Amino acid sequence: MAEAIEQEIVIDAPLDVVWRTVTTPEEISRWFAHDVDVAIEPGARGTVTFRETPTGPRTFNVTVESVEPQRSWAYRWNHPDGAEATDSNSTFVQFTLSAEGGRTRLRVVETGVEQTEWSVAEQDSYAADHNSGWTTIIGRLAELFAGERVAS
Repeated sequence: MAEAIEQEIVIDAPLDVVWRTVTTPEEISRWFAHDVDVAIEPGARGTVTFRETPTGPRTFNVTVESVEPQRSWAYRWNHPDGAEATDSNSTFVQFTLSAEGGRTRLRVVETGVEQTEWSVAEQDSYAADHNSGWTTIIGRLAELFAGERVAS
């Protein structure tokens, strides 16, 4: 059975800069998905598209669940086109930020794989893919901040 997928990183940038980077679609497309079409506000629906996956381009439906400015935001994703996002057809992703001096701790947790109606094999495959994927994505975010001087 799949368990929570968790990643954490401390970024050498102030919280407001990291918040902007993880909540502005133009910024999100620099480190997460190639195309981001969703407003980061509760109830917003949209899509994120990854152009380069092992099986070709992949678009995920996204429904924003909550936003606490400068602290956290969460969404459900991977539900079918035209369907409401539910526990049985999507997973829940939460980004949580906390200031640590002039740095920012970012924690990303994806949960709910085991609650979906997907087969055990599909759940296990999804969890393995997303464990690897989040490692890559958080790595890209780290590289983005390592390669830039950020200003608040």
